[in-house]
Amino acid sequence: MVTKDEAKRYLCDAAPEQCFWINNGPILKNMEELANALPDMAEDTFRHHVNDEKNDFSSWVRDVIGDQKLANELASAKNRDSALKKIRNRLNSLRKKAG
Repeated sequence: MVTKDEAKRYLCDAAPEQCFWINNGPILKNMEELANALPDMAEDTFRHHVNDEKNDFSSWVRDVIGDQKLANELASAKNRDSALKKIRNRLNSLRKKAG
């Protein structure tokens, strides 16, 4: 179970040098921005970051944001809709916990 402090930390912006650079797209500072970017992301851009060899979103959430639970869930997301649903669900849960 995530603590209130952990929830707040997971919802914060990443340090400038740790932001996520989408291939041919925006620079993301937090999970909210990732959730907002996914619906309009081109399929080839999504596939650049999520394919059989890697899942950049899962890695970023694990290594930078620090949310191991969401990182594990994203690792199993094979398409944009699945990834977006997992992120939105986690954001809702974290917002409630953070207060």
